[in-house]
Amino acid sequence: MQRRTALKQLFFIAGGIVLFPSCWGRANKASIALRKLHINAEQENLLAEIVESIIPETDSPGGRTLHLHLFVLKMIDDCHSEEDQQVFVQGLKDWDQEMNDIVGKSFLLASSDQRQSYLMDIEKDKAHPLSGFFMMTKRRAIQGYLNSAYVMKNKLIYELVPGRYNGYAKV
Repeated sequence: MQRRTALKQLFFIAGGIVLFPSCWGRANKASIALRKLHINAEQENLLAEIVESIIPETDSPGGRTLHLHLFVLKMIDDCHSEEDQQVFVQGLKDWDQEMNDIVGKSFLLASSDQRQSYLMDIEKDKAHPLSGFFMMTKRRAIQGYLNSAYVMKNKLIYELVPGRYNGYAKV
């Protein structure tokens, strides 16, 4: 009987040892697994605020609530070329510094009006160095919003194709 108890304890200890490394060392990494992009937690938080500024929370959930920043990261990681991924990562790195130079504040500390005017300036100027990053982020954020469960269930009326059958329709 003691052998069974010893084996159970041995398996619990072995399982704990196997799971222990997964609990440690993730302090500064992105919250989703990315194969090609190297994004840290601060950059992910900045991207979440950018997406929240693109799709703010009103009577419907905003970008942060719907986790659209994770959708943007996954789509950039899986569906874009390496050149686009480099533009995205470099734009994410330069975004806060550019905002700090123009407004005098970090993007995270800026007011909503300052953020919106900054986004509008970048969107208007196609030659801006951060324009490529912003357009990729905006396109993927809008795509994620339109494909989110909230929009599909609450905003769009979904009817299974080919639709309802009406047997009494006049020909």
